[in-house]
Amino acid sequence: MDLLRFATAGSVDDGKSTLIGRMLYDSKSIFADQLESIEKTSKDRGDDYTDLSLLTDGLRAEREQGITIDVAYRYFSTPKRKFVIADTPGHIQYTRNMVTGASTADAAVVLVDARKGLSEQSRRHAFLVSLLQVPHLILAINKMDLVDWSEEVYESIRTEFVNFAAKLDITDLSIIPVSALMGDNVVTRSENMPWYHGPTLLHHMETLHIASDRNLVDVRFPVQYVIRPHQSSNPDYRGYAGQMCGGALQVGDDVIVLPSGLPSKVSSIMDASGPAESAFSPMSVTICLEDDLDISRGDMICRLNNQPSVAQDIDAMVCWMSSTPLAPGQRLAVKHTTRNARALVKELQYELNVNTLHRNQEAVELKLNEIGRVRLRTTIPLLADEYRRNRQTGAFVLIDEATNSTVGAGMILSAS
Repeated sequence: MDLLRFATAGSVDDGKSTLIGRMLYDSKSIFADQLESIEKTSKDRGDDYTDLSLLTDGLRAEREQGITIDVAYRYFSTPKRKFVIADTPGHIQYTRNMVTGASTADAAVVLVDARKGLSEQSRRHAFLVSLLQVPHLILAINKMDLVDWSEEVYESIRTEFVNFAAKLDITDLSIIPVSALMGDNVVTRSENMPWYHGPTLLHHMETLHIASDRNLVDVRFPVQYVIRPHQSSNPDYRGYAGQMCGGALQVGDDVIVLPSGLPSKVSSIMDASGPAESAFSPMSVTICLEDDLDISRGDMICRLNNQPSVAQDIDAMVCWMSSTPLAPGQRLAVKHTTRNARALVKELQYELNVNTLHRNQEAVELKLNEIGRVRLRTTIPLLADEYRRNRQTGAFVLIDEATNSTVGAGMILSAS
């Protein structure tokens, strides 16, 4: 059974947490004591219905304000697929949380309140989904019960969003009218909207084709750990453990190790169940090579004629996550795949206005939650691809060395 990761996004009070709660409730994915707890909390607060958003809004401040602040992860499965849900905040000041939740997603669900239509935050989150190269975008037009299930309202919002999405890099767009509160078109088909002939939200998620989204062309295997058991039964065993970040490898394949540039062949592959003939993204495996090479954490195994850039000058889009602004001349630690480096911020090329897509080339710093194009110089080469080509080898995080806090997330545009 395969796994689908998806993130929810949208403006405040568009119903993201309620939608997830409804999906969990209608798919029988919550326990009886959980349901009793949220029923009691809803009653104590004076609600005249069971507030399903309480299933994901776990922080006390979230429940008191009726908003999402942190990224809440929930797990459930149906007979067809397993799901990991990232419920991300709608407030503008939590843009960094939305970037965190969507960065590993296969799909994103952007909610829109049918009464209000597209908001600034709806456009902002759709752009961020495009920037993060999330392969599938679903626009859920929520609260259809509050506009009398109007087909005209649905068509108006659909047309406006399709015109906006044409300016973005979105490869797959679906639009579904729902009522998270009533359950229409979430898990079960709505009888109130006979004019809609598409799938329900859960059915669409269950049948979404994601296998072709993975990069199975470019072999990328960042070494995470070198296994040397030092046992008499295996005196010479040397395995390299890690996760396939792209491509596929088979026993007998010719490979090259970066940054040393030394060639070898794959002698064996081990996965969680034992010896395997092949490995492909996103499997976690241990690979053994025919030659005894000096390989350590942070090195990368790839194909002879298909290699990433070995680069120290990095151009990247950075989402800044710290209250201390990012400015040229700053020194930061970089975490890229399994490789650690230090970097100097050489240049801030522009700050990107997420709402208007305007590039402010006069900007001298990036403030909290702002996004901009930055040039970095690293102390050691990174083994990197463009983010558009590979989301794993094209992404990195920036860390403040003084506090060890993550202060930025980057998407590589070019490396040389």
